[in-house]
Amino acid sequence: MKNFYSKFSKIIIVTLTILFISCSSDDDVAVIDVSPLAASQMLDVSYGTNSQQKYDIYLPEGRTEETTKVFILVHGGSWVSGDKNDMNGFVNLIKPAFPEHAIVNINYRLASLTTDAFPMQINDIESVIADLKFNADTYQISNNYGFIGVSAGAHLSMLYSYKFDPSNEVEMVCSIVGPTNFTDTNYIDNPDYAQISIAFQAITGVSYADNPEYYEDLSPYHVVTSSAPPTLLFYGDEDELIPTSQGVEMHAKLNSLGVVNEFTLYEGEGHGWDGANAIDTNMKLNTFISTHF
Repeated sequence: MKNFYSKFSKIIIVTLTILFISCSSDDDVAVIDVSPLAASQMLDVSYGTNSQQKYDIYLPEGRTEETTKVFILVHGGSWVSGDKNDMNGFVNLIKPAFPEHAIVNINYRLASLTTDAFPMQINDIESVIADLKFNADTYQISNNYGFIGVSAGAHLSMLYSYKFDPSNEVEMVCSIVGPTNFTDTNYIDNPDYAQISIAFQAITGVSYADNPEYYEDLSPYHVVTSSAPPTLLFYGDEDELIPTSQGVEMHAKLNSLGVVNEFTLYEGEGHGWDGANAIDTNMKLNTFISTHF
C-alpha cells in the first residue's frame, strides 16, 4: 500500500486587490485597507477526542466562504492502517493545479479485531465535515466538497458521498482502486480473494453468511442513487485485492442510473501504478476536476 502512495507522490505536475472604504465626518476620513487572505496551512487539527481524529488543512490565498471549494483526501490501508501523510503526494499535485481550492487531508480512527470499522469511520468523516462547517467563517471555505480516496479511503469516500450526504454538498468523488461491492461473487466464492473476505469480516464483526444485508449497506454499488455526484474510477486489471468486477460493475451501475462518471481500467496493473499510467491518472483527474468541480 505504501508503495502505491510513494509512486504517485513522485509525479510532478506541471492581485492583490486593495479596497479602500472611506468614512467621512466634518474633518476626519477613515481609510480601511482590506487585502485578500494569505495562503496558510494548519497541521494535525483535532476534530474529536481520539488521537487519530486529526486533519491537515491547506487554505488558498484570496479565499472566501462563498467561493472556496474543498478537496477532502482519504487515505487507504484496509481500514486498519495508513495515515494522512500517505496522501501528501496528492496534496502536492493538487495545490499548483487548483490553487483556488482548499485541501483537507484526514486521518480517521482505525479498525482492529476489537474495534469495528463501521459506522466508526463514516462517523469520523461526518465529524470532519461538521468541524469544517463550524469553522467555515474562520477558514473562509464553502460547503462544497470533492472527495479523492485511495483503496479503503476510496470506499469510504464513495460510501459517504452516495449515502451520507443528504444535502448533496459533495460535488465529485474519485475512487482509486476502491472496493465497491462486498457482495461480489469474487469475494464470496473466488479462492483468490478468500483472505480479503475473511479479513473484512474480522474488522466488521459481522459474518456475511449471517447478515448479507449488512454488506449491501456498506457497498457503494448497492447504496448509490441517481442523485450521486459525478464519479471518477481508476482500477487495475491485475489487482490482487480488488477484483476487476468492482470497477466494471460500478461503472455500469452508474451508467444505468444516469450518473456522470468516467472509468479507466489499466491493463497489467495491480493495486497501484507508476510511469505513464500514473501520469494518465493525474491528467484525467485534473480534467475531471476542472469539468465537474
